[in-house]
Amino acid sequence: MKLNSRTGMLAIAITFLAFKVNAQTIPKEELIYLTSDWKGERFPDGRPKIPDELLERAKHIGIEEAWTILNNEGYHCQFDGGWKMVHDDVPIVGRALTAAYMPSRPDLEKNIKDRGAKQGRKGNTNAWAIDMLSKGDVYVADGFGKIAEGTLIGDNLGNSIFAKSGNGVIFNASSRDLDGLRAIKGFNAYVRDWDPSYLKDVVLTGLNTPIRIGRAIVMPGDLVLAKSEGVVFIPAHLAEKVILTAEFISLRDTFGIQMLKEGKYSTGEIDNQWTDKIKEDFLKWLDKNPGKIPMSRAKLDDYMKSRTW
Repeated sequence: MKLNSRTGMLAIAITFLAFKVNAQTIPKEELIYLTSDWKGERFPDGRPKIPDELLERAKHIGIEEAWTILNNEGYHCQFDGGWKMVHDDVPIVGRALTAAYMPSRPDLEKNIKDRGAKQGRKGNTNAWAIDMLSKGDVYVADGFGKIAEGTLIGDNLGNSIFAKSGNGVIFNASSRDLDGLRAIKGFNAYVRDWDPSYLKDVVLTGLNTPIRIGRAIVMPGDLVLAKSEGVVFIPAHLAEKVILTAEFISLRDTFGIQMLKEGKYSTGEIDNQWTDKIKEDFLKWLDKNPGKIPMSRAKLDDYMKSRTW
């Protein structure tokens, strides 16, 4: 029985490894299938392409609101915290381009690099995802939490990443050259730690595939929202709903705070189910403050029709 059990476990491990190697770049049809709830535009490789307008609006929503909305939708594994950053005050917002790394072994790494060379890929495997980046992308990588000799980038690759994407990185791994990365204006990196070592015994096994980042799952094309609290990965098909709902909550809170400061309503009234009078005053406040509304008024009005307040 022990032999059969061990044989079975070995077979599972070999099957998993074969899948990872074959899934270095996920087939377009598979990616479209896995993200079939997304009905919008896609990149040529099949990755959902969230509109730039939504990316810009997402910069102004909070982690807590996004997490709460996703949690209410049944998405309970989309946040991870415990990061070290280049800058505490530079958020990262964009579309996820994912990569998975594993401990290397000579035969596997040789085969992966040989096939990569035939596909026109150049350099070490940690540079392959960088070559695929476009404006608005966020390089999200699972480096199995490796710190020493797990430094996926330094300042050279950091400059290349920012030049291609105008964005930063999220690594379940480490990075090096912190001072050099700090010098890249607008760039940020969320990593597990900093280390002076060079990358060693690490190989790319998945590119544009579903990956795990701590306690979160990330799909290619997810909306990445990274702020000081941590990182939330918003499924592409829920991006607009999360953003719109978070924007409404922000408007509601801004109005409520103003009413409290003016003494028009009590804390108990604002922090409870709103009366028809408060709702009426809120609508009047919106009319007087169109500049505070981040979405179109038509979208806001349509959203409020289904809102339970």
